[in-house]
Amino acid sequence: METSSTNSGAGFEAIYHRNVDAVYRLCFSYLKNRTDAEDAVQSTFLKLLKTDKSFSSPEHEKAWLIVVSSNICKSLLSHWWRKRIDIDDCEPLAMSVKQDGQELYSAVLALPSRYKTVVYLYYYEGYSTEEIASMLHKPVSTIRNQLSDARKKLQKRLEEETGVY
Repeated sequence: METSSTNSGAGFEAIYHRNVDAVYRLCFSYLKNRTDAEDAVQSTFLKLLKTDKSFSSPEHEKAWLIVVSSNICKSLLSHWWRKRIDIDDCEPLAMSVKQDGQELYSAVLALPSRYKTVVYLYYYEGYSTEEIASMLHKPVSTIRNQLSDARKKLQKRLEEETGVY
């Protein structure tokens, strides 16, 4: 079993390059603007650098970064000054994320965070419900219920937007 560590600059740099895109996408899905997402990514990797964490595998490393970055984003969202900002004043999502399926991605971003995190980890990062349950310290049944509820919410929203039932 190979372990990776942040003891060396090269080790940290390798971890950073392997995971920065996934961490950014997750942070952006929470914070909905490039500037705050970049700040959260920086905070995530600074925490990694300060903790000098060792990982048993690339999956362990990615899971740790996802949990840390989602906690940082949740903390930012709950901060008092954040509550004073109208989300409509933030940079439009369409300006920052260019990809096929933009309507679906926008609908995912509009989900409440308990659904958004699970949908993101399951569909965009490819984790199983068991892996997500382990990462988020929740029962597998809770994760499956959240995925089911999220799918229903997404279907309803997309039907309303497209007019197709």
